[in-house]
Amino acid sequence: MNTTKIVFIGAGSMSFGKHTFRDLFLSPELKGSTLALVDIDAENLDRMQRLAEKMNEATGAGFKIASTANRREVLAGAEFVLCSIALERCALWKMDFEIPKKYGIRQTLGENGGPGGLFFTLRTLPVIMDILRDMEDLCPNAFFLNFSNPENRIILAAGNHSSIRCVGLCHGLTGFVWRIAKIMGIPGSNIDVWAAGLNHFQWLIKIRDKQTGADLYPLLRERSRTYDPAYLAVSRKLMDVFGLFPSPSDDHIGEYLPYGWEGGEEGYDFAEDAQYRIRIKTEIEDINSGRVPVAGEWLTRSSEKAADVIVSILNNRKCLLDSAIVINQGAIANLPDDAAVEVPVMLDYAGIHPVTVGALPLGIENLIRTQIGVQKLAVQAALTGSRELALQALLTDPVVHSITAAEGILNELWEINRPYIRSCGI
Repeated sequence: MNTTKIVFIGAGSMSFGKHTFRDLFLSPELKGSTLALVDIDAENLDRMQRLAEKMNEATGAGFKIASTANRREVLAGAEFVLCSIALERCALWKMDFEIPKKYGIRQTLGENGGPGGLFFTLRTLPVIMDILRDMEDLCPNAFFLNFSNPENRIILAAGNHSSIRCVGLCHGLTGFVWRIAKIMGIPGSNIDVWAAGLNHFQWLIKIRDKQTGADLYPLLRERSRTYDPAYLAVSRKLMDVFGLFPSPSDDHIGEYLPYGWEGGEEGYDFAEDAQYRIRIKTEIEDINSGRVPVAGEWLTRSSEKAADVIVSILNNRKCLLDSAIVINQGAIANLPDDAAVEVPVMLDYAGIHPVTVGALPLGIENLIRTQIGVQKLAVQAALTGSRELALQALLTDPVVHSITAAEGILNELWEINRPYIRSCGI
């Protein structure tokens, strides 16, 4: 009998929950496992529990499913803890974008970098650290699989201030391959990449044909010269200047660059997000009510990686993931060992092992080191609840070009986020 216990914190997330359920229930190696769903939103939790039960039945996965608002009730004995929490995600994120814009700060998304990235960190990290402390108490040998943003900063804190084994997982590189495939005019399934850097700021060290092993960089550079100049304009210019292509898109990499707005600064599409949530809620309610069967894409695997990590570790199935966020530990030779980076990783029974990729070119190293410094300050501000360190983080961020603007942003967004900002006792 399978005794694996998986705890999913933030299970009320309809989009991520849907993908997670598909992958877990369609993994035969996990048949009969226990899945404990945790969320503080009772309505969303009930909806997703009923969906899990429907999908569990449709797939014959035989999971034992439970749900609770109190994670401590279910963490004991857990082997894997998945986390996809977000605090008032769109409402607060919108202010993270609009208030800096009022002060003349040009962000592209305001989620992982710039002022928005700072305040995402300040309000999210205390909750993450609470989860990790509970894990240290109740399931100290479990793995923490994080999907919450800002990923790089969360893993930076978790990896350096907790004994729990942590990894951040993101599908950014997977989706990015299809973007460069479009430029080259070849199928994305033919492309193999080797990338390293930060989350949402990786650089493609190698681009190869999966069948022949041929280097595809010459083709990418050639086709890029005549392709639509508006498509990934900043990313393509950076390839021309620094020699490597950055992943995953102009808006994501733009969060880390003072000129990132040149690729667009319209921000996240909150209106489309709201419409998407209505659509997916309707889909889930149709399944839960029995109006439509669990069929089609609901019975296919997604591009997320949690199930691959769990199955590989449980079964000592040696597996290479193209990317994951981990503590560097020498994986990128010319970056600090204690930095959080996104690199390929190997999985086996012993856990998650960063792959050594060597040194990045000097120009790219300098871009990344700037962000590592910003992220370390933001993490320290969040761990200590320090307004002074938060201002330092703003003033070292290359997206911020004015002391007056930084002080105005801090005054407004600190008050808005005050209910969430606190010292983590570190």
